[in-house]
Amino acid sequence: MTPIVDNPPAKDIREKRSLFFDATPLLDDPGAMRRRAEQDGYLFFKHFLPAGPLLELRRQMLEICAQRGWLAPAHDLMEGVIDEAAINQVPPEEMRSDIGVSEEAYHAVQKLELFHTIPHHPNFLSLYRNLFGKEAIPHPRHIARMITCHRIIAPTPPHQDFIHIQGTPTAWTCWFPLGDCRREMGSLTVLRGSNHNGVVSVQPAQGAGGLASILCPHEIDWVEGDFELGDILTFSSYTVHRALRSQHRDRIRLSCDVRFQALDEEIHEGSLKPHGDYSWEDLYQGWKNPAVQYYWKKHALRLSAWDPALLWQKERICTN
Repeated sequence: MTPIVDNPPAKDIREKRSLFFDATPLLDDPGAMRRRAEQDGYLFFKHFLPAGPLLELRRQMLEICAQRGWLAPAHDLMEGVIDEAAINQVPPEEMRSDIGVSEEAYHAVQKLELFHTIPHHPNFLSLYRNLFGKEAIPHPRHIARMITCHRIIAPTPPHQDFIHIQGTPTAWTCWFPLGDCRREMGSLTVLRGSNHNGVVSVQPAQGAGGLASILCPHEIDWVEGDFELGDILTFSSYTVHRALRSQHRDRIRLSCDVRFQALDEEIHEGSLKPHGDYSWEDLYQGWKNPAVQYYWKKHALRLSAWDPALLWQKERICTN
């Protein structure tokens, strides 16, 4: 059996690590933005989202943690200071190891209307309309990460989103933290240019998704950066990315994963379901805005089949 590894590096190499290119000036030049996206496989934008909704969502998510006794009582709620002993009292079988908190708490987060509303912000819709050159739609299957110091949590290993979501390979993921997130807090890093490799082979790994892309010795060009509130990182579904390991065991890292694609491209039906064993009817209880409920049903979406072979574990042959 292939051993499970924690964020496996490429073999026998020293990684090259540099900072994100700030693509904010390209927002007014869609052609240049698309060329940069194709070249690097990612785009990073400073202060892209307004702070107000992000801070309110942070507050709501931290209140869910506080209600379960996981936050240190001597600190302000918005600091997100974790009580390590309290969080580790949650039995491992009750934890969502891909999320960082218990299944019951994650259900409460998925019920938050604001969590599902932010991906419809006009800034997002304009960005992806320009990136794709046609009308875009957010997937309703949004993911919250609430990374804590629970003993079963490991950083997300290097991987491609395509093998997990499938549908169109031209879908893009957007990652943004709910608060300032420096690299030592466990922000994301991407392998620049890895979008040109197609689907790469995988091996078992700890962390969200349970699979890691097998990297070749020449694939060392990692880019990273410190995030301020409102910054976003977006990347193609072929781009290899991973989480850096947090150096702060007493802080929770709150972030969101949202995916977008062109409206006329194929989508797998799994991307139209909640991220968990929930129903939309359950999650929508008490919501006030009907515009963000079942919005995808207004369109004649083309559904794609699932290819299980993309998850097979096989050797990768490196040619460069």
